[in-house]
Amino acid sequence: MILSFGIEINVVDDCVYHKFSRSKYIFLVLYADDILLATNNIDMLHETKKFMSGNFETKDLGDASFVLGIQIHRDRSRGILGLSQRSYVKKVLKRFGMQDCKSHNTLVVKGDKFSLNQCPKGNLEI
Repeated sequence: MILSFGIEINVVDDCVYHKFSRSKYIFLVLYADDILLATNNIDMLHETKKFMSGNFETKDLGDASFVLGIQIHRDRSRGILGLSQRSYVKKVLKRFGMQDCKSHNTLVVKGDKFSLNQCPKGNLEI
């Protein structure tokens, strides 16, 4: 049904759909019965919402603040979008009795490259 609207399935993840029209784009992410829309064009957002509500039972919950345990931070005036897993990390620390441990920033230099070769190999390294 949504394919008839010109939305295509992402080749890497079949829960992610996209539509491109010149410099405008929209991504539609499905998780169970939740949908997350992300776009660079407000008109495309409204068109997509209208199509979705005309073909499916929908409820607009407004701007997303959490998705799959990831907190979404926005500063539209500065054009900043941030993602945080702080609450997930706190939950894991609590689970392992480490909720009172001291945190420390771990800096990563822009341009650093990470690869699977850096991952621990074997039980001893893990």
